[in-house]
Amino acid sequence: MRGTLVFDLDGTLAETAPDIMATLNHLLAREGLQTLPVSAARGLVGAGARALLDRGFKAAGEPLGPERLEALFQDFLVHYLDHIADLSHLFEGADAALRLCKEEGFALAVCTNKPEPHSRALIEKLGALPLFDAIAGRETFPFCKPDPRHIIETIRLAGGDPTRSIMVGDSRTDVDAARGAGVPVIGVSFGYTDTPMQDLAPDQLIHHFDELRGAVKALGF
Repeated sequence: MRGTLVFDLDGTLAETAPDIMATLNHLLAREGLQTLPVSAARGLVGAGARALLDRGFKAAGEPLGPERLEALFQDFLVHYLDHIADLSHLFEGADAALRLCKEEGFALAVCTNKPEPHSRALIEKLGALPLFDAIAGRETFPFCKPDPRHIIETIRLAGGDPTRSIMVGDSRTDVDAARGAGVPVIGVSFGYTDTPMQDLAPDQLIHHFDELRGAVKALGF
């Protein structure tokens, strides 16, 4: 095995903001609040559904208390699973890049703060499930990103070695978790982050999945 490539999901492998924001807007509208544009996703998506709801309702002018947040979170999970890939799709070039790396002997894994059932359902809908050796969601382990153990245990779940692995992500959460795990990180510039990826100083920065293999080679893999 050449090594293990670990990918974040939302904003890294897949453009999921339209469906995520549609679910948030479904709940906002149900509660009689103003909906938010998909363009707001960059500052809202990326830290999990609870954080999305907290940020989204605050942006709509109605901060949530703990009990209401938890109730809305459960409603979010149900509605979103039913609409997991209405508009979502892999980023251009991602499928080809994944298949090339797989053919070259890399193990592939997903490490995301999205719930594991939703992650698996999405990846299956996008036709990429057979490519991955492991999929770890927010609750797969007792910890999640930015805790570095989320990446380390995902690598082990995929049968890999943390010293021969790379993280690919779109946000500070991914970069911080990778740094803590001692794993080099490839940042994508097209994801969901309120801090531009170049400002987070990843080991390699790509603007399209056509550049992934070159970035992996530049890191010595």
